[in-house]
Amino acid sequence: MSDLPRKAVTRTAKLATLPLGLAGRATWGLGKRIGGKSAEIVTRELQQRTADQLFKVLGELKGGAMKFGQALSVFESALPEEIAGPYRAALTKLQEAAPPMPTATVRAVLAERLGEEWRGLFLEFEEKPAAAASIGQVHRAVWHDGRQVAVKVQYPGAGEALLSDLTQLSRFARLLGPLIPGMDIKPLITELRDRVSEELDYGLEAAAQRAHATEFADDPDVVVPEVVHQGEQVLVTEWMDGVPLSEVIAEGTPEQQDRAGQLLARFLFSGPARTGLLHADPHPGNFRLLPPAAEGGAHRLGVLDFGTVDRLPGGLPPIIGEALRLALAGDADTVYGTLREEGFVKESIVLDPDAVLEYLLPIIEPAAVEEFTFTRSWLRTQAARIADPRSPAHQLGKQLNLPPSYLLIHRVTLSTIGVLCQLDATVRLREELSAWLPGFAVRKPERISLRKTAEPVETAG
Repeated sequence: MSDLPRKAVTRTAKLATLPLGLAGRATWGLGKRIGGKSAEIVTRELQQRTADQLFKVLGELKGGAMKFGQALSVFESALPEEIAGPYRAALTKLQEAAPPMPTATVRAVLAERLGEEWRGLFLEFEEKPAAAASIGQVHRAVWHDGRQVAVKVQYPGAGEALLSDLTQLSRFARLLGPLIPGMDIKPLITELRDRVSEELDYGLEAAAQRAHATEFADDPDVVVPEVVHQGEQVLVTEWMDGVPLSEVIAEGTPEQQDRAGQLLARFLFSGPARTGLLHADPHPGNFRLLPPAAEGGAHRLGVLDFGTVDRLPGGLPPIIGEALRLALAGDADTVYGTLREEGFVKESIVLDPDAVLEYLLPIIEPAAVEEFTFTRSWLRTQAARIADPRSPAHQLGKQLNLPPSYLLIHRVTLSTIGVLCQLDATVRLREELSAWLPGFAVRKPERISLRKTAEPVETAG
């Protein structure tokens, strides 16, 4: 019944075409240069061919390969522009689309999970999917009570595919690593693999979405669709129109991009405080920019896909806000002591507190000012600073440790920053941190400085 290549040997062979294809295209490029084409033209053609193959292989496989592609796509802002251009379209495409299941497969899954008379549950059902992603695809329909709904159907064999793909991709991690400077690909793949069972469980997803829909029911800025029906491998929720964030990135006005960025930051930091859950899949395909609720109002943010969440009953750990506040105040010794206590610096390693602060300050720059414009060039600068083996930042970064309990928070934060840079959004980030991040509150923003020698800022909290 499945249209996913399910046998590990088949999927491994497809994934192996990524590094093999890269080697083949390099040979092809050498031949072109010998034949007289300029290196610049050949490089551009090579990059475009690689991007095309990346989407073709990951998109066809869906499963973990597609999930990895979606996770990778939010980091394209960190790529040097001469490389990012050819890859951007292919990676962005992974956020919104994938080759769909055959109609017969969809009907078979719905008959198995909702019963042979499944069509009686709907007044209308569009067999052509409205969206297709890593482990399932979405069909637009009308529920029997007249509500417009989204019907999420899990691909048969998705669990096997996820585990197989991510296991194989981890073996190619070193080859794929250069795609994103300064980022270690292998931990990303490992973390995605650890979340497989949760993402496949539509019961957990429905519970997380219900919690958010209840909490944000009257929110003027954030909209979460209600869950209508939940079954094994099928999830029915209210339909939500709106402009996908990928379109806002590509074609939105500066005002729309700024508004989307502000609300994305607000949702990221307010969610754990309000629901005890952190939405852990912040790629643009999971967000919509919605029209104002009333004339003269502001655009709202629609949020989809709660298949991956981090459970934080007490909200985000206060240590994050406290360390951020102290770093902005220039208190290197206390920041260092806090990081050691929490396990970010192992007991066997001794570092210079001032060097640690110098490493952190450029990264936390967006929180040091009243408003900050997130740009691809800023993110590239950060990535290059950390990726360059000759730089002190690279050497210090290798000595820091990320405790397991912070892995998902770290990835979500980095992913969100990547999306904000794609949006080129000007965001009042410190405003959101002050409102929602435990331990962080700054009373006199005009006195904050990125220089560790600056006069300490008066703080609260």
